[in-house]
Amino acid sequence: MLSRKPMVAGNWKMNGSLELVQNIASTIKSINNDDVEVVVIPPTVLLSNVVASGVKAGVQTVSEHPLGAYTGEVQASLVKALGATYTLVGHSERRSIYGESNEDVANKFEQAQTDKLIPILCVGETESEREQGQTENVVAAQIKAVIDKLGIASLNDSVIAYEPVWAIGTGKTASPEQAQAVHKFIRDLVSSYDAEISESLQILYGGSVNESNSELLFAQADIDGGLIGGASLKPEAFKIICESAKG
Repeated sequence: MLSRKPMVAGNWKMNGSLELVQNIASTIKSINNDDVEVVVIPPTVLLSNVVASGVKAGVQTVSEHPLGAYTGEVQASLVKALGATYTLVGHSERRSIYGESNEDVANKFEQAQTDKLIPILCVGETESEREQGQTENVVAAQIKAVIDKLGIASLNDSVIAYEPVWAIGTGKTASPEQAQAVHKFIRDLVSSYDAEISESLQILYGGSVNESNSELLFAQADIDGGLIGGASLKPEAFKIICESAKG
């Protein structure tokens, strides 16, 4: 079995400040990054500040277009040049609020990799889809959209984040057993294409992860860390979450 380094990524969404960048950077530097990879994903306007602070950084979305007349869009090659390492693609808020389809997400995934960013592919079901027993079908379709377009090898340089939509920002959290079941399904799905890629693929859990529940979630066999929302805005809470990912 190949070793997968634990990873914790903090998605600030449309929150944050220059002061928070400095506070979070100081906190992260007190963590042994040999044991866990820590990433901060701020609003794009704060990207350069996060990079300058010495913290590994990502952005929350990129355009599927390399350049052009797309007012307000985020150019993948430019954020890469500014020091970004990662980008989220397909976050549920991008899917639900901005109408991004599986095809759109696959296109953004491709553009991110073209410009040497590592995409964090976000997948997950709504509460009604879970109640209807559609979790696996929804998650599989979201992942297969990328595989069908770009091939299984594209997952070599990527991360998957499973975030049940009903647990994002609601205070509800999938139980460790529920989360593990979907993570195992994802790993088995990828393994059906390529077992080696499956074993090395980092799969993160997101959805109201906090300093109280992270240790139990991260202890699951197929959960390799977390994509953290609100708790990533609280330096001490974020530190506890990062420490708990070390195993």
